[in-house]
Amino acid sequence: MIKRFKDRLAAAGWAKVGAMLAAIGVALAGAELWKALNFPLPWLVGSLYAVALSRINGLQLISPPGARQAGQWVIGINMGLYFSATVVAELVSHAPLILGMALFSLLLGGLGAALLMRFRLADAPTAFFAAMPGGASEMANLSDMWNASVDRVAAAHVTRVMLVVLVVPLGLALAGSHGAALGELMPHPVAWQHFPAMIAVSLLGIALFLKLRIPNAWVLGNLAAIAILGIAGYPLSGMPGWLSACGQVLIGVSLGCRFGPGFLRQAPAFLAGVTVQSMLLLAATVAAAFLVSPLAHLGFPNLILSFAPGGIAEMSLTASHLNLGVPLVVASHVVRLAILTILAPVSFRIFSRLVQSPT
Repeated sequence: MIKRFKDRLAAAGWAKVGAMLAAIGVALAGAELWKALNFPLPWLVGSLYAVALSRINGLQLISPPGARQAGQWVIGINMGLYFSATVVAELVSHAPLILGMALFSLLLGGLGAALLMRFRLADAPTAFFAAMPGGASEMANLSDMWNASVDRVAAAHVTRVMLVVLVVPLGLALAGSHGAALGELMPHPVAWQHFPAMIAVSLLGIALFLKLRIPNAWVLGNLAAIAILGIAGYPLSGMPGWLSACGQVLIGVSLGCRFGPGFLRQAPAFLAGVTVQSMLLLAATVAAAFLVSPLAHLGFPNLILSFAPGGIAEMSLTASHLNLGVPLVVASHVVRLAILTILAPVSFRIFSRLVQSPT
């Protein structure tokens, strides 16, 4: 009996390994298809959609343990390379705009939540935390404190990220939005002798952020550490293209594996409402970027990515792919995440007083 149990355990373990390898294979196939279609961000978006659609159609795929953290680690280092003393000084001059963006996102999230409640798609806590364009894990954790439907909140954020990473990069690429802002792009050539120090410092940054319980530690911790080295003038190495692609694929796999066969059958009216609300939110951010661009003397595409309700890693990758202002995008999303995480509880109390939950 013990031997039979061990055999079953070993078989289950090998089955999981097979499902993980299959997920990587599907992701790479999706990325190659995205490249063949000449769509932007193939390693991230192509792999994400391939894995998600495969999972929804019942294919047993599993994300390797730590895949998202490893992908975020690579992307965080890559984004940190864009920062220098000159870039930081320019970002400080745009501080009022960046703060205004964050507060505007909070307002749009509240309006989106009111829309979900208007059509009786969710109660007040679920609608509010599902509509806030903050980090999925942070909003899900906060929603649990207010007795919201955590699974619906998480589903709403995954749906929004799926939409944004498709619509925004594709739209900007089709519009021919390319350029540079806030510093030169990837000024560091690949120099392997600098990698050991970069890896050590980045891991220290991650450990510090985890210790302080700062959200998105695997992105922001090593991003901050590498940025500090760059600002201090320490010699750094650029990120090899193949390593950046690996990081994007791992993020795509981890996001895609959040979908399952029953995803579209779970509260379809709610997911449809979230889709409409996300598109309206995206349209409002594009309109705001259009109005602010001439006043702030910043590029319209740069501001779209800075306003967009996507994740830090995804929008930063888009900026990098299109040669746009990565530091502005990173700073805008970091400040927005901090503002939403800090002010969301207080804002929800105000929101709950202003609206009446449907019965």
